[in-house]
Parts: sequence; C-alpha cells; structure tokens
Amino acid sequence: MEKRILIAEDEIRISNLLKLYLEREAFLVDVVDNGDEACEKALEGSYDVIILDILMPGKDGFAVLQEIRKTKETPVIMLSAKGEEQDLQRGQDLGANEYILKPFSPRDVVSKITGLLR
Repeated sequence: MEKRILIAEDEIRISNLLKLYLEREAFLVDVVDNGDEACEKALEGSYDVIILDILMPGKDGFAVLQEIRKTKETPVIMLSAKGEEQDLQRGQDLGANEYILKPFSPRDVVSKITGLLR
C-alpha cells in the first residue's frame, strides 16, 4: 500500500525538490504552501507523515501542529531555517517527531520518513 505524505512549505523550490525525491520512493505526495491549507488538509486527509515548515503564511507550523495533535497522532517532521533551541523545544512540546534544519539534503528527509514509518 502506498504511503501518503503532506508537505506544507511556502518555498516552492524546496517543496518541489522534496516532492520529486519522495515520489521517486513511491510515496503519494500532496503539497500546500500555507498554514491554513496545511491544517485543513492534515485534519481532513489521511496521511502517513506530515512535513511542516515553521514559518508559513497564515498559521505557522506550530499552530498547525497544535491543531493536528488535538485529534491525530500522525508523525510530523518540522522544518526550520532558524534552528533556535526554543523552536526545537516548542516543536517537541507540541508533539513533533523530528526536526530538520534548512538547508538539508532531501535524502536525509526521505531517510527520516522511512524511519518514522517502520
């Protein structure tokens, strides 16, 4: 059975690159570019992993994660360009499973997803 991934990332270059790498690994991928749509898709859809950028238009990644955790335990990987300790801690406190700093290797993201799905 194919695994579904939701990517919530407002930088098109990053979301397209992640989508390309994930589809090569036979994942079904949906992409959104803002927090409001990410929240809607995550709550209505059935995803195996969600990748959330922290800084997006609309709701930020933390607000989206908070909404997801009210009803779902879907594994979530947070993406951040800042890498500040308080962001890492806040993500963990809200229930993030992984935290990846930008810039990153798409292969590392695929590897983390594969690990979460085991």
